[in-house]
Amino acid sequence: MKRFLILPFLALAACDLPEAEVAAPEAPQTVIPAMTLPPPPPRTARTVDQFDTTSAADRQAATQVSASAGAEIGRTSATLGSPTEPGIWLKTPLVSAVTQGRIRYQSRTINVELRPSGGAAGSGSQISLAAMRLIEAPLTGIIDLTVLR
Repeated sequence: MKRFLILPFLALAACDLPEAEVAAPEAPQTVIPAMTLPPPPPRTARTVDQFDTTSAADRQAATQVSASAGAEIGRTSATLGSPTEPGIWLKTPLVSAVTQGRIRYQSRTINVELRPSGGAAGSGSQISLAAMRLIEAPLTGIIDLTVLR
């Protein structure tokens, strides 16, 4: 009987033994520039201007697009995302990780943060209130966008 009482203690003691360390190869990491998000809208926000908390500097940076607009990664239809999520972004199934990119709507192109939507390829996208205002898209419509890197 005493032998059976010792077995659990031996098993626990074995847990403290150091394991042989094997150096795993390091996977390359994607560096995403730190982005300062604007503050969330106040709880009392009721108008578009109150929900859009981006600064003039944020809006100016988003509209400063170089002549080489980048490679097209796809097209998507988008609707207005949550107006309580601050920033200039597009949630889309066209990307699998957060990255910087651009969107084109009619003749307007702006810089945005591309966020994975988790939806299946071919599903629609959501665009931030600030981004919709910058491209002068109707807030209540479904818009067709070209997404660029």
